[in-house]
Amino acid sequence: MEDFVYWRHPTLPCIKVEEITEGDDYKGPAWMDMARQIYGENGKDNYREIRHFDNGAPYVAGSTARISLTHCSGLLAIATLPDTPEVTLAEYSDRAALGIDAERNDRAQVLKVRERFLSPDELQEIPADSVLDNILAWTVKEAAYKAALTAGVDLRDNIAILKMPVLGPATPVYDKAEFPDFDENCYGRVQVTDTAGNEREFIIYSYRSEDFIISLAYSPRSARFNKTAR
Repeated sequence: MEDFVYWRHPTLPCIKVEEITEGDDYKGPAWMDMARQIYGENGKDNYREIRHFDNGAPYVAGSTARISLTHCSGLLAIATLPDTPEVTLAEYSDRAALGIDAERNDRAQVLKVRERFLSPDELQEIPADSVLDNILAWTVKEAAYKAALTAGVDLRDNIAILKMPVLGPATPVYDKAEFPDFDENCYGRVQVTDTAGNEREFIIYSYRSEDFIISLAYSPRSARFNKTAR
């Protein structure tokens, strides 16, 4: 039986990410049920139960920490900010703005739907034949959509990529020779405009984890862990 792999790690923006992969003997809903079970069993203090608010935003029962989750074939990833008891997690707050999205780095189908999520300007800037660049743009927009926590936002018309991110390392413990020039200037930026015309800007941190591209979106005001926290 193929075992699941659970990896809990900090990221350079000081946001915790937990990734669950493998488990090839399970398929479809059974795989997801097992992955969520593994996440629940790896809480520091007790079992973690994921629930959802009426607007679809996920949360952990009894916790005041913002989480965001994503899944695609063979991966469940959950991002977490520090506790923010001062905000209401069911509503948007700059202090607890967070979104995560992931996709397999070889999912070529993205090239067939790029007109649905990229603006005319973005279609010109992002190469039409680059699977990696289009997957990266897709995860950036999906992560920003989740961070905005606002209904009615359209990926193409309401989320503008101001700066594409450069893929960074999955964890702060990395070979700097592999990323010699990587710093915060390599992070991306997006602007989300809701149906009322309100604008919110998010920072994007993207990285490759095995066969997946993962993007995090967060507000400059979002709570984040200390750099020494693990």
